[in-house]
Amino acid sequence: MTTIKIGGVPEHFNLPWHFAIEDGAFEKEGIDLQWQDVPEGTGRMSKLLRTQELDVACILTDGIVKDIIAGNPTRILQVYVASPLLWGVHAPGTIEAEKTQQLEDGKFAISRYGSGSHLMSYLLAKRHGWDIEDLSFELVNTLDGAVEALSQNKAQLFLWERYMTQPIVDQGIFKRLETIATPWPSFVIAATQDCISEKEEALGKMLEIINRYTADFKQIPSIDRTIASHYDLQVGDVQQWLLRTEFSDDQLWNSTVDKINEEFSAVGIIDRKVALDELIYDIPKTDEEE
Repeated sequence: MTTIKIGGVPEHFNLPWHFAIEDGAFEKEGIDLQWQDVPEGTGRMSKLLRTQELDVACILTDGIVKDIIAGNPTRILQVYVASPLLWGVHAPGTIEAEKTQQLEDGKFAISRYGSGSHLMSYLLAKRHGWDIEDLSFELVNTLDGAVEALSQNKAQLFLWERYMTQPIVDQGIFKRLETIATPWPSFVIAATQDCISEKEEALGKMLEIINRYTADFKQIPSIDRTIASHYDLQVGDVQQWLLRTEFSDDQLWNSTVDKINEEFSAVGIIDRKVALDELIYDIPKTDEEE
């Protein structure tokens, strides 16, 4: 039995992993897949990959690309969700402002430095023509931490996945000012280089299994109600999410890396551009997959 320690956010995107684990699909192939929820998101997962507390992460594309550029000894095995991530731009529910532009001097709540909530703050600022040098941040770790920070006016802006925050918006705790979509695929599956060198065959089987589950995921009877119940969401919101979400088994494209280089260079997030072959590792497919 090969042990693989994997992490991901406790969100609807990762439900296929839990279905596969519950079905014993990995165990049948000799894989002890140990899932860890990481509510702090991509910044935390990047650190856990660096310290080898995780072998694999289902992680935001932009976040892991930036951290690989910064020296994280990790490689992207494939895209997991090809559709863009739709970020909600949130303010305290009691704030008078109705438009993001009114909060140019506001502080951003972020889960971690290097996380999606951090990196997308720069793209939001660029969209509105704000001075990147003037951005300020409040570290909140989790979604619950953001609720506390915005409720106590420690921060005035917070970017998080639009559907996971809908219940908080419905309760009037957050006010959603706009949405902003990533100009690249949402999530990739990344593994440490040590894990790749030691467990390549098991990783290949793991990818084969999860790709089988994601291919069928949206066709599962009543999956909208299952997701809504599991994550405390409204069925109508889940149906919207299902319509716009596309799982993938492709590798990262050159055009995606070019876009990340372009956007991140423009706002000073990265100090050098990266090539595709610095980011990815292609695990050979089995005969069955081919």
